[in-house]
Amino acid sequence: MASTRTNPIVNLHFLTVLLLLAICLPFGGGQKKKENLLSEKVEQMMEWSSRRSVIRMNGDKFRRFVKAPPRNYSVIVMFTALQPQRQCSVCRQANEEYQVLANSWRYSSAFSNKLFFTVVDYDEGADVFQQLNMNSAPTFMHFPAKGKPKRADTFDLQRIGFASEQLAKWIADRTDVQIRVFRPPNYSGTIALALLVSLVGGLLYLRRNNLEFIYNKTGWAMAALCVVFAMTSGQMWNHIRGPPYAHKNPQNGQVSYIHGSSQAQFVAESHIILLLNAAITMGMVLLNEAATSKGDVGKRRIICLVGLGLVVFFFSFLLSIFRSKYHGYPYSFLIK
Repeated sequence: MASTRTNPIVNLHFLTVLLLLAICLPFGGGQKKKENLLSEKVEQMMEWSSRRSVIRMNGDKFRRFVKAPPRNYSVIVMFTALQPQRQCSVCRQANEEYQVLANSWRYSSAFSNKLFFTVVDYDEGADVFQQLNMNSAPTFMHFPAKGKPKRADTFDLQRIGFASEQLAKWIADRTDVQIRVFRPPNYSGTIALALLVSLVGGLLYLRRNNLEFIYNKTGWAMAALCVVFAMTSGQMWNHIRGPPYAHKNPQNGQVSYIHGSSQAQFVAESHIILLLNAAITMGMVLLNEAATSKGDVGKRRIICLVGLGLVVFFFSFLLSIFRSKYHGYPYSFLIK
């Protein structure tokens, strides 16, 4: 009679195979699920990007498509406050530059699913601002495909400004994605130049019989001073860097017209410096007039005092601004 006993070695091999299958199958299924989820997220982001270069996001979309894994794409997020009641003029200016950059990427031949541009408005995603402990707008952040954002993944808006070219350079440093900025044609400069030439030509034509005003030293001196004031106040720096006009804190509504760092400035700050330099120059002109003119002594004394007052007060104001930007500068005069 044959024995019905089972070989213990065969049983051991059978149990081992079952154990391996029990371990491998969940991992294989989990990996497949992860790949499907990633594919769905990329497909959805591409669909949104095909409709609009900058994808608008609320809190739920931000957490799902930007924060939550899996993700094999980088995301540039502009945190802003564009609603009229927020009165954030800087946000609107930054948004225009951001749109130019996003359009340049979206319609370039290098466009791919490795980089997306998104925006989170405070009124649509206040919970995101709270989650990131963010208390100012606008702010640009890069969320890399792997890992958490580092300090360099937050764009230094106050120091560099928000021009599209500067943003593109920062993105290239963080993602190795090169974006060539294409701006829409702007004919305002050409039109302004044509109007200026027409105005000057018309003036010369009307005064063709009397062109002595061309040799007017005072007129040329005033024109030269205007150029000097514009250059010394930082207008060329504004043109190159494109800084915001001013900064408004969304928490308390306080507006800052003077930048707190010596490495940057606001447009309003350059206007203030221009006016201060003009006031000091006017004071010096009055002092020179009082010293060189031969009119009434009392009148010359009044002109001298007014000129001295302008120089002293506005130079003190100018020195206090310099002191507030260059921390540790020891000198002040009248105004601290």
